[in-house]
Amino acid sequence: MFKKILIANRGEIALRIIRAAQEIGITTVAIYETPDREARYIRTADEAIWIGDGPRVDYLNIDKIIWAAKKAGAEAIHPGYGFLAENSQFPRACREAGLVFIGPPYEVTQVLGNKVMARQILKEARIPVIPGTEDLPYGEAGHKKALAFAKKYGFPLMLKATMGGGGRGIRRVDNENELLRQIPIARSEALEAFEDDRIYVEKCLTFPKHVEVQILADQYENIIHLGTRDCSIQRRNQKLVEVAPDMLHNPKLTKSICQAALKAARKAHYVNAGTVEFLVDKQGHFYFLEFNTRLQVEHTVTEMVTGLDIVRAQIKIAAGLPLPVVQDEVFLRGYAVEMRINAEDPQNDFFPEAGKKVTVYNSPGGAGIRLDGHVYQGYVIPEAYDSLLVKLTAYGFTWEEAVDRLRRALKDFIIMGPKTTIPFYLKLVEDPDFQAGRFDTGYLESHSHLFNYKSSEREVAKIARLIAEIHHKGFNPYAV
Repeated sequence: MFKKILIANRGEIALRIIRAAQEIGITTVAIYETPDREARYIRTADEAIWIGDGPRVDYLNIDKIIWAAKKAGAEAIHPGYGFLAENSQFPRACREAGLVFIGPPYEVTQVLGNKVMARQILKEARIPVIPGTEDLPYGEAGHKKALAFAKKYGFPLMLKATMGGGGRGIRRVDNENELLRQIPIARSEALEAFEDDRIYVEKCLTFPKHVEVQILADQYENIIHLGTRDCSIQRRNQKLVEVAPDMLHNPKLTKSICQAALKAARKAHYVNAGTVEFLVDKQGHFYFLEFNTRLQVEHTVTEMVTGLDIVRAQIKIAAGLPLPVVQDEVFLRGYAVEMRINAEDPQNDFFPEAGKKVTVYNSPGGAGIRLDGHVYQGYVIPEAYDSLLVKLTAYGFTWEEAVDRLRRALKDFIIMGPKTTIPFYLKLVEDPDFQAGRFDTGYLESHSHLFNYKSSEREVAKIARLIAEIHHKGFNPYAV
């Protein structure tokens, strides 16, 4: 087992990895840019190394991260998610520096990180793939290829970054004019997000369900799945709510999707944790979407229903140990729901609340509630990074119980200062379709009434003032 690892990330995921490593006796090293100098994860890690003023550029600097790992005497690096987690050059640089990359090897990330190449591999494995093009040529040739695809398959279509992920670099187009106008914009977004401006066109499925399968694979060709997740509730192609297991209510279809994911992982010679994502249309046909070669934000719901620690498994697999369980030992019990508590205003197109200070933070607890976050009272939300504050996960033996616990936790959650997604989620959990598990990727579009909630700032402010009084008068606000 490793003695010391470096975490090449920040925020809640850095904190999550630090805790898992410390549980098994590994010394942890955090890195940080200047805007994160007061971050909670730095204080939790055993060591912390400043890598620059940033913002973002130093977290994306492979040479600086390798230098920090060497300086600290770390043997391995965990990339978390985002930043360099899906950059195939990162595991390659780690290998050349004599460091272990806690994730799939360079040869795997190089292929699967390229969405066009990944689609071809899945086609060869006879796994259903959504119709799409190869990389679009530049200039007029690219326009002609895109228009020819549109003529064959019809609109709507999706423009996607070849090296994309995390819902970035994606644009839906509904006619020829939009297609031609959005191609250069999509290229620009892809270049900014992934330093690669290649894009391709894919047929757009209208309001499918987004179902994904969690994979674990060791270095000895043992591969298992940990069931499915339903990630259909999204905004701007980015997930907001995640559920395990899926809400297809079709065990035969779920089994077929899981078997396809295992087949894909074997075809790609996959190692470590990964996720195979699918879209399922209204007729019950599923299609490969992409292969995420990293830990997912929503891994918490899978951990809740299986009892397995995916981050701990990642570390042990990278250290050369076999899988902790075989497929027959994986059991899914109950339901888990994760909601991303973001510093955003849902009523203003989820606009980020960067730069604001968290004046009061009071978190929920109780049976079946899990929190993964890095926010605290007094925390100032940096302008340069993701708006995620904390992930709230609720578990129940039944779907109804999970939703009931989620509702109760949301009502107990107080974050003062920035606007957050909490009031929106409180409205969402009362929606009959959500309570019945009926949702797809068009859920927010077809449920616009969820945004018509009244601000509860006055009520929360009253509670906040009472909590603040504790520090001055010592009385119990819950007795008032």
